[in-house]
Amino acid sequence: MRIAVNTRLLLKGNMEGIGWYGYETLSRIVKNHPEHEFIFLFDRPFSRDFIFGSNVKGMWMPPPTRHVKLYPIWFQYALPFMIKRSKADLFLSIDGHSTIATEIPTVLVIHDIYFHHHRDLLSSDWNNYLNYWTPRFANHAKRIATVSGYTKGDLIASYGIDAQKIDVTPNGFNPRYTELDDAQKQAVRLQYSKGKPYFLFVGLIIKRKNLHRLMEAYDLFRKKTGIDIALVVVGKRKWWDADHEAAYNRMQFKDDVYFTERLEPEALSRVMAAALALTYVPVFEGFGIPILEGFASGIPVLTSNVTSMPEVGGDAALYANPFQCEDIAEKLEILARESNLRSSLVQKGLLRKNHFSWNITATKLWESLEKACK
Repeated sequence: MRIAVNTRLLLKGNMEGIGWYGYETLSRIVKNHPEHEFIFLFDRPFSRDFIFGSNVKGMWMPPPTRHVKLYPIWFQYALPFMIKRSKADLFLSIDGHSTIATEIPTVLVIHDIYFHHHRDLLSSDWNNYLNYWTPRFANHAKRIATVSGYTKGDLIASYGIDAQKIDVTPNGFNPRYTELDDAQKQAVRLQYSKGKPYFLFVGLIIKRKNLHRLMEAYDLFRKKTGIDIALVVVGKRKWWDADHEAAYNRMQFKDDVYFTERLEPEALSRVMAAALALTYVPVFEGFGIPILEGFASGIPVLTSNVTSMPEVGGDAALYANPFQCEDIAEKLEILARESNLRSSLVQKGLLRKNHFSWNITATKLWESLEKACK
């Protein structure tokens, strides 16, 4: 069988969450199924690092999808042209975007549909594109793979998708996330927070990730308690907006917020394991991989009590209302003061992580591909 795959988010040195999902699942699927041929389809010149085996061929065609106005051109014209030229039997798209201009069976991975619920988090161009096209992609697909039971239920409720068409393929985490000893932790803290213990935010800095409220909550925590804990922010500030700027400028303790931009995976794993706690409180997630990374790193995790995050965290995380800064601040104080709770969360997290792996994800995604061929 010849399988065409949308791999436009495999970007060397510039991968975000969905790109890593593609890297981890596709590298395993290619290796586990050498009897099949894979055609990886890119929107710009690609790195050979992503050609995972001799059964993989890469193709690319412009325009690169750097602006929302280019998305219909690439997905509805360039992409179907490459699919037809590759003589593929099946098409897999891993990033929630697809084409309706192909007749071969399609498997579409939809991570979440936050834009359906939170139109205030995106520009009008993006709102119009996503809310117009995503239901059409979902209905056109032969099968849909999601990363959580929450997203499956959301697709059923929001778009009327048949539940039998949707497969849940939970995310995994990289095994580089492991615990550090006290000396290693202090070395990391000297490098990133002037030696102070720190709360950690990890994620692309966009409104949905809720950093602006986390900064406000952190300031409330510092004013109330006087406890000298820093806040380290790891993430690309490409979409740092007026709300982020205003929240930061209002802070009394802004000098104790340290921004690193994006970190390479090895450095990020060390920064994670040296944190006092992961403070990851988005307003909406289809899964939330940093929760697992925090568990594997042996640190307590504070996350949101909405959407998929309780499904992922189970009883191993502390939860806050992501829309209430006072609640987030209260949970920061609990984490700072209660060492027994931190230890309990760490132990529960180390057990909870064993329910997830990229091997499981790849296996379940392959099963979804097989179903699409029937």
